[in-house]
Amino acid sequence: MLKIKGYIDLLILQEYGFKVREIDNYLVKKVYVGNESDDKLFYEINPLSRIIEITRLDGDLDDTLYDLIKDDLVEKVNDKD
Repeated sequence: MLKIKGYIDLLILQEYGFKVREIDNYLVKKVYVGNESDDKLFYEINPLSRIIEITRLDGDLDDTLYDLIKDDLVEKVNDKD
């Protein structure tokens, strides 16, 4: 499981296309991959747990996770943490 590191200001995720959902302050991002299958993704980050969830994954991924990992914003955690 991946999560945003604890010392990272979550508002920086807006630079990666995330928006703050006002009802619960989750950071969310909808992506239309634009491939032949018209795949869609929906990222959701709980501001308390910081866990990155992909609640809809049709097929292909976009570069969002890669960019977050490359920029050292993400850490791997066990399901039990």
